[in-house]
Amino acid sequence: MVVTEHSTLPKGEEGLANYVQRLRGQLSLTQKELSLKAGIHIQTIRKIEGGQTSRLNQKAKGGLASALGIPPEYLDAAAKKVSPETITSLKFCPKCWTPGTTPDQMWTDLRSKYCFACGTALRNRCVSCNEPIMSLKFKFCPYCGTNYKQNQTTSDKSNI
Repeated sequence: MVVTEHSTLPKGEEGLANYVQRLRGQLSLTQKELSLKAGIHIQTIRKIEGGQTSRLNQKAKGGLASALGIPPEYLDAAAKKVSPETITSLKFCPKCWTPGTTPDQMWTDLRSKYCFACGTALRNRCVSCNEPIMSLKFKFCPYCGTNYKQNQTTSDKSNI
């Protein structure tokens, strides 16, 4: 069977257990074969497919993603029963980010909500037009022209 990009996407309320079972079935792998290919214990596969866990450590997530031929974000999306687009949104700190550079690794963690360095809430949408930020190559929103970098307010400047 040929596995297409569309058939590897998590489906709505499918959940991690059913998602992993479906992909394993499409690849015609046994649980043992998948565990060997992923480099994780067979008990981990059984717990995932049995619905006993939906939390994966980095080793399990990376190994499963590689063995199933999918991005790790798809496993996160299935575990949370959301679309992959929700998981893969680009986040950055409006105070610490330098325009034109890649986002800091700490901001891209799924659970990150605030910058660890300064405590500012991370952004994944333009503050002006609320469009999702798809690239940080430039410092302005391509839809409305708003600068992504947060400027100091006049009250902040008066305290300097």
